[in-house]
Parts: sequence; C-alpha cells; structure tokens
Amino acid sequence: MPSRRRSSRPQQGVIVLFVTVILAILGLFYALTGINVGGVFDVTQTSVANVPPPISTDTPFQPGDSVSTSVSGGQSDWWQVYFTDRLTMGDPNHISGSIEEKLIERINAAQTSIHIASFEFDLTLVADALIAAHNRGVDVRWVTDNEFGIDADSEPGRGQFAMLQAAGIEVRADTRTALMHNKFWIFDGQILWTGSTNITESGIFVQDNNTIVFNSPELAAIYEREFLEMWDGKFGPKSPSQLADQSLSLNGTPIQVIFTSEDPALEPTIVPLVSRATSSIHFLAFSFTDFPLADAMVQRAKAGVTVSGVIDKTQSGGTGSELGTLFCAGIAVRQDGNPQFMHNKVIIVDERYVVTGSLNYSTSAEESNDENVIIIDNPEIASLYLQDFNKVFSQGTAPDPAKVNCP
Repeated sequence: MPSRRRSSRPQQGVIVLFVTVILAILGLFYALTGINVGGVFDVTQTSVANVPPPISTDTPFQPGDSVSTSVSGGQSDWWQVYFTDRLTMGDPNHISGSIEEKLIERINAAQTSIHIASFEFDLTLVADALIAAHNRGVDVRWVTDNEFGIDADSEPGRGQFAMLQAAGIEVRADTRTALMHNKFWIFDGQILWTGSTNITESGIFVQDNNTIVFNSPELAAIYEREFLEMWDGKFGPKSPSQLADQSLSLNGTPIQVIFTSEDPALEPTIVPLVSRATSSIHFLAFSFTDFPLADAMVQRAKAGVTVSGVIDKTQSGGTGSELGTLFCAGIAVRQDGNPQFMHNKVIIVDERYVVTGSLNYSTSAEESNDENVIIIDNPEIASLYLQDFNKVFSQGTAPDPAKVNCP
C-alpha cells in the first residue's frame, strides 16, 4: 500500500500563485478589450467576457451565481453519464445498453481520429470496431501501460492489442515502473470520453465504475495535448505542465482538468474543495490512503457537514488505508458489497461538484502515475453521481469495529 502523504509543496505553491496572478491580469485585459482568447465552448455563443471565470489552480471552486444546463435522464445535448451495474448489466455476452455498446457506437461514428490513453484492454468487439475504423481511414492510436497493457496482452483471454497491431494500428506504452493509468478517449478532436472505467470485461460488467462523455472540442483539445505528450514518450512528473490552460466553462458549467504527476491534484485543489464543503461530502474510492484528504473530511464532519463514503474492501484493510481515520471519527464509511472491485474514484461535494477520473487517492497516483482528474460544477450531473453513490452505499457494509484499531 502507498504510504500516507502528509507533506505539502511550498515551492510549487509559490509557482502556482505566480501563475494565477499572471492569468488574472491577462483575464482582466481580455475582458476589458473583448478579445476572444478561446478555450471556452458555449453553444449559446456567449462571449468569453460573460462566462464564469476559470477555476483557480490554488483554491477550490468559487460558488457561482447560477448553473445553466439542460438535462434529460443521464444526458444533455453536450454531456452523457454512464454507470456500470453488475446486477442489471452483468453479462458480457449481451452488451445491449452497456458501456461497451456505447463505446462501440462512438467508434463506429468516428470520421477522422480516435486517440486513446487507456490502462487495460481485453474486449474483442471493441478491437473489431477500431480495426474497422482504421480500415475506413480513421487515425486510430492507443497509449497504454507496459505491464498491464502490452505485457498483459499475452495472457489468456487477451490478445486484443495484438489484433490492433496486426491490422496496422500503432500501440505505444510507457516504459516506467509507475503506471500509465489514464482512461480517456478522444473522438474526431470533438468528443471526450473519460471516467474510471477500464476497457475490459471486468471493468464494464463486474466492477462499479463511471464514465462521462463531453461533446466539446475545447475540452477534447486539453486531453489531446496530454495524449500527444505521452505519444511522444513524455510520461510522469517530468512531462510538461499545461495546467494554466486546463480550466474552462461549458454552458455555464466550470470545469477543471488536472493531469498527474506533472501537476498535483489532491493538495492544491481536491483537498481545499472538500475543506470548503458547506452541506455534504459523498465519496466512492477504490484506494484511499491520502491522510490530508481524510483529515479534511473529518474536519468538515466536525463542523456539521454530512460526510459518507464507500472504500473498496480489498483496498481498505491495509495499514495505509484511511478507513480507520474516517470510521474512528464517526463518519459513515462502508466497505463495498461488490464481490470484485468497487473501482470508482468519485467525490461529490455539496451536491454540485463532481470529482472523477482515473486518480486513486494515494501517493503513487499523485506523484508517480499518469492520471487524469476532471472536476465539474454542475448540480444535475452531481445528482446522477449521487444516485449511483446511494446504490453503491446501500450495497456496502460498515467495518467490523473489532478489526479497526481506533485510538
């Protein structure tokens, strides 16, 4: 298990503060002059000067006056949200209505490019769809992990990367001991697909996972820059930071993107966001070994904020797990009820902010791996994640007090 992360980064904080001041001065200049600097997608054609300001990189989201979205079920005209459900959609031989089917539909609709940064792969139907896309002239490229991607391709039930390569699709992997742990896809430079879901039979039909899709060329461009860095062999903390260009507003919804490990996500952004919660914090965590995040939740609970969460049972029993920190503080934390993995990495704050992506709440995810985090200020998206949280929470069980060593 990763060790507890307790230290802050004072030098990095100074740099981030300097960048924030410069961006603020530039933002004021652009607002006063009316220059459209790009980076904002808005179907109502609202000018840059009229959309909410980008999210600061050294403070959590600032409450806005309003959020404007149009939602029908799990989607709108510019976003879609999908959740796995092993109880109702657990047969990989029947993919109708599943995340796999939704992904294949996206692949089949692609016209120019499909760029993928995804950790694992074992779905033959997805491989077939990618090969068909390649054969019709679509630029298909995949960045994966060396150990759990390319090396694992020789295991029984695998071989899908070999299928792609035999068809002329190039697959590249990192060469580090740390993980290329991302799970994102970019279609035609227009559509972003991300979340916690690995493109595997287990990830889609057995585990608890989430996927969120945005129809936005500006948001897709942020992820495309990261994809191209990794495609060129730039992985881990030494890859270039683009954090200053990773905040935007879509239809009045502020969004911030963070890629670790070139930029930290927990201490400068997620922990402060949790620390500013005024009513509720709900979380789903596969691995939770970050003490500052756990302590922030404990402090908010002491202040009267409702805090509850679920940690995967296979990850919650180690010495580095913060299950005990939360449980011993009286927080309603449960171990999941999935026979396999509860694989989500989600925090919902005040029923409006959603934190999701590939990042587990651990030192290795923060400081070594290649991960992506997306933070969304949208109550209607948050309500869907809250519904899934309630489902997973209801299936979990409280820890056995005899197995938790409280002070």
